[in-house]
Amino acid sequence: MELIELEKFWQLINEKLQLWLETGVKHLPNIVVAILIAIVFAIIARIVGQVTQNVLRKTLDSRQIADLLSSIIKVCVLLTGMFVALDFIGLKGTVTSLLAGAGIIGLAIGFAFQDMTENLIAGIARGIRKPFQIGDIIEAEKVFGTVKTINLRNTLVETFFGQLKIIPNKILFRNILTNYTTNGIRRIEIPVGISYADDPEVAAKVIVEALNDCDFIIKKEETAVYGESFGDSSVNLLVWLWIDYPGETGFMQARHTALATIKTALEQANILIPFPIRTLDFGAKGGEKLNTMWQKKANIERQKKGTEDTESNTPDEKNVEGKKA
Repeated sequence: MELIELEKFWQLINEKLQLWLETGVKHLPNIVVAILIAIVFAIIARIVGQVTQNVLRKTLDSRQIADLLSSIIKVCVLLTGMFVALDFIGLKGTVTSLLAGAGIIGLAIGFAFQDMTENLIAGIARGIRKPFQIGDIIEAEKVFGTVKTINLRNTLVETFFGQLKIIPNKILFRNILTNYTTNGIRRIEIPVGISYADDPEVAAKVIVEALNDCDFIIKKEETAVYGESFGDSSVNLLVWLWIDYPGETGFMQARHTALATIKTALEQANILIPFPIRTLDFGAKGGEKLNTMWQKKANIERQKKGTEDTESNTPDEKNVEGKKA
């Protein structure tokens, strides 16, 4: 009984093998063509990947982004060749299953690594749009400094305090980004106050003439002084000037020199930069001023001292009577 079942088993295997062999021989030409198709697509993928890599490395600032994009294009060409080869053999169901599986796996990876994927996509978009480059001075999300490194997931910025900040690319992609290197110029604003006794027009003219004598100031026709507000003890002005940025004269040095120039010019023109003045009023309603209180106190002390001096100069009555006796 066992020998009969063993013979049936081997007979079934032989039939299957024979069927597969006949099918293989029948589809042998298609298999050969499919292999040739796969080889051709592999060669095409290699050539396309190399050419794309060279072009992207010249176009994009980051070699990582260029290598990633070229690898993605290369893989897409290889997958296209594989699907064409399988479809040529007649395995359409296999192709459909592979595509569905790849889609499901892609969705799972996207949800599992959502933050990483978002930074990666933002990095690729940044590499294509190129809003800034290595060496540019940028400001984003309260980070202000020089771009040192651009990666796929983040960007390294060195602040002017010497700190190295790592900014995720999605933050640079979503939020407002200021690139101070794009235009190559920057405006400096300096507030200054003058006395109410001085003429703001005269002060503005003095300041503009003094600033335009500085070598680092550009667009001299746009150097201007505007009235800003009335302060407690001064008329507040706002000075505008333009410099090359980044340039030979740094922002801090330019602002320092401009501030010193403004002070010197106003002093030479006998225009006062006043100190804050405070009037102390004691009492909720119509109280006396501090100087009035001090004056009254001084008068009282003066009167008191005068009285004491008078009493000391008056002779004692007993002494007078003794002398008479």
